[in-house]
Amino acid sequence: MRDQYLIAQVQREIASVVGPENVNTDETLLHEQSADWSWISQYLKYKSLPVPTADIYVRPGTAEEVAEVLRIACEYKIPVVPRGGGSGTQGGTFAIYGGIAMDLRRLNKVLHIDEVSMIVTAEAGIEGPELEKILNAKGLTMPHYPGSFHFGATLGGYLAARGSGVVSTKYGKAEDLVLQLEAAVPPGKLVETMKVPNHASGPGIMQAIVGSEGTLGIITKASMRIERIPESMEFLSYGFKNISEGIEAARRIMTDRWRPAVIRLYDEADSAKLSSWLNLGVEGVLLIIMCDGKKALTALESSEIAKLCEAVGGKSYGPEIGKMWWDGKYEPFKHGNIPAPPQVFGTTDTCARFEDLEKIYWAKKKVIEEGFSEYKARYTAHFSHWFPWGGMIYDRFYIDNGPEDPQEAIALHDRVWDAAIKASLDNGGSLNEHHGVGLKLGRFMRVQHGAAFDLLLGVKDAWDPDGILNPGKLGFGPPKNGRY
Repeated sequence: MRDQYLIAQVQREIASVVGPENVNTDETLLHEQSADWSWISQYLKYKSLPVPTADIYVRPGTAEEVAEVLRIACEYKIPVVPRGGGSGTQGGTFAIYGGIAMDLRRLNKVLHIDEVSMIVTAEAGIEGPELEKILNAKGLTMPHYPGSFHFGATLGGYLAARGSGVVSTKYGKAEDLVLQLEAAVPPGKLVETMKVPNHASGPGIMQAIVGSEGTLGIITKASMRIERIPESMEFLSYGFKNISEGIEAARRIMTDRWRPAVIRLYDEADSAKLSSWLNLGVEGVLLIIMCDGKKALTALESSEIAKLCEAVGGKSYGPEIGKMWWDGKYEPFKHGNIPAPPQVFGTTDTCARFEDLEKIYWAKKKVIEEGFSEYKARYTAHFSHWFPWGGMIYDRFYIDNGPEDPQEAIALHDRVWDAAIKASLDNGGSLNEHHGVGLKLGRFMRVQHGAAFDLLLGVKDAWDPDGILNPGKLGFGPPKNGRY
């Protein structure tokens, strides 16, 4: 009864800030706010099992309301779990300690388009397609098109998990596109970072908030780089005898400092899957490349890249396969193509230097397919995003017939993750490249960072002394308040 009274009291105080219509305790709505696209969330829904939910749902409409709700939460020491479109895959919106589920989707305005500096400033809750529609009307684009583009992903979500997009090889990830942030931080105040990301004015506060998944601050506004819609797009596609040749072709492209917008390298299994979805009619290891920009630039760049690919042993399929891929780039994320329970699956993406990429691929393939052979586990991969120093592996495991018992199925899921993460880290990879950490991977944070993780814990304690901002995520542990 004391808990019920406390929740009712907090709800009334929040209602005075955001309006009674924007706060409630409806059980169905609270379940929706806790859910995301993680396997565990989908599996619990499939099994009609409950997900951990908050106690109060709130939908602020301005940055000032976000800060004021956070102030109330700080006074009562109640957790706050911010949420955008719920397209995350790591259990980042699970409210395992209850508290307030903060829906940011009313913060959905474009505030300013600066065509002189090529910067757009928008509120954090705007969805990617809506922002793109507004920019496209002016011949502009924000070059960040993630697989979650049509799953409700928001600007704040892009930044909270350091997301990658289809053309990040040329334009950078969300963390590279952002120039300035506004965020609500304890004990309920708004802070704004510098107008420029490059400076010599001490450590970068903005990049501490980016990737923090709501554990250090709640992003309310961001200024992002934009580009003109490209004048020209040139497509190439190549087949290779093996994954080694494909990786070497991509390495040469990047280390020769060509800048294609897209380099996608598919192993045999992922290539077969992609070919069936898009009717490509190819098999084996497939490499897709797209160069964009001024026509003179794309003509030169595609010509030189073609020479590199052929020198490594690539067989050209011509531009049409690449164009078909571009037109169907969201096909793998459509319902019916994305994996779903009762299948046990996970996307264990990692990034590494060029010298480590291939050994990570083989190590993970072995540990999954041989280590879980009794379940007929399968491993597929493509290399999605590339850097001047290395690349990223977007890989998945699949177990078609897992245990029927929920606890056994969840335990199997976690064991495969344990093995996959260990193989990545033991061979020079990272915990993750662009899906974030959330609740699911928090247990690996100290393994990834070693003694440096204590520095992150110190930042968390200093910025959020009560531990109420999205507790339990990023390996940061529970709130300090015993009530939760």
